[in-house]
Amino acid sequence: MQKKNHQSVGIMAQRCHKWRQKWKQLREQARTTNDEIEREKILQAAEHYGRMVNDEQSKIDQKRGPRERDETPEITYETDLSDDDDITQSDS
Repeated sequence: MQKKNHQSVGIMAQRCHKWRQKWKQLREQARTTNDEIEREKILQAAEHYGRMVNDEQSKIDQKRGPRERDETPEITYETDLSDDDDITQSDS
């Protein structure tokens, strides 16, 4: 039973990693677009992936034993999005 638990955690970790990469890709895409509406749409999609990553990471942490847990930071939207001052572009 212990081995099956590790396999499912491994699959969950792979899925979490894939979603985290998608989150980063969408945020970079939002930085490069000039269309404000498109940028907001992309950021909303990125936020969705961020929530999925956080949910999956909490499931992984619950399945792992205390010694196996790593300190993976949660994605926080307020901090992460406000740090991107270059996302909002002005017409100067």
